[in-house]
This record gives sequence, C-alpha cells and structure tokens, in this order.
Amino acid sequence: MLAEPDRNNEIEQAELRRAQSGDRNAFARLYQRHHQRTYALCLRLMGNPAKAEDAVQEVYIRVWQKLPQFRFEAAFATWLHRLTVNLVLNELQRQPWWQKILPLEGQEEPAAPDSGLEGLDRLLPRLPTRTRQVFVLYAIEGYRHDEIATLLNIRPGTSKAQYHRAREMLKEMLS
Repeated sequence: MLAEPDRNNEIEQAELRRAQSGDRNAFARLYQRHHQRTYALCLRLMGNPAKAEDAVQEVYIRVWQKLPQFRFEAAFATWLHRLTVNLVLNELQRQPWWQKILPLEGQEEPAAPDSGLEGLDRLLPRLPTRTRQVFVLYAIEGYRHDEIATLLNIRPGTSKAQYHRAREMLKEMLS
C-alpha cells in the first residue's frame, strides 16, 4: 500500500493531467486544493485583501493558460508558487513609485490567511511595499537575498537593508 503523501501526489498528478487536457472539474479541484496558500502569498506580498483576491484570480487564469506547459519536473505547488510570486511582483512593479515606499494607510483589516502567522499578517500591510516584499520573501517564503535581489531588480545589500528595516518596524509595532 502506498504511503499517504505518495497517494496524494499520485492523485494530484492525475488531476493535473486531466486539467491539462481541458477538464475544468479537475482544474476546479486543483484550485480548491491550492487557492488558500495562493491567497495568503498574494495578501502578504500585496498587503491589500481586494488586490490579493484579484491577483489570485489572475494567477489561476494564468495557470489555466500555462498548464499545458507544466512538465512535472517540479512539484505543482512549487511551479504555482513561482508563477504567483512573479505575477504579483510584476503587478506591484506597475504601481507608482510613491506607493512602493509608503505604507498602506486606511486599508481595511486583512483577513488572516490560514496559518500560524495571523498576528504578523495583520501588521504586514503597515509596512512599505518594498520592505514588506523583502520581508515576506525572505522570512516567510525562504528566498535568499540574492534571489530576492534578482526578483525585485535590486542589490542583495538593499534586500538585506530592507529586511532589517522590516524587522525594526515590526518590533516597533509590537511594542
């Protein structure tokens, strides 16, 4: 008998193959399995629930369009995560420059994603966009500073400085 993780992986791969061939029900099941994590990532990077919801919809439109290109060389969750990060960062690059350096003001309180980070998730929108992005990518998503620098088109030292700034700002908010 297969171990549970192997069985889940087998089921997901079967769903992926059906979705790749155009099965909308299989795609809906993939969406149900992954949309909460996708939303949490979008919310943490964007800091705005409405924009995060819009980004999730855009992510899954892109997934549907790009799914035939998925080659099973990595886990689907890894592929989806990378697609989500790239889409959100591209969307945030289109913001006016001043929105990237100022914290969000007057925003509605975000609904906390299902994780152990609820308190942190309520503070993240108060960080300036770039600072929040670096913090989320480094502290929560596990990217290295050189990877963040490449993604955000900044220097690794800038990534480190923004991460330090985020930690200091969060400590101040918590005190």
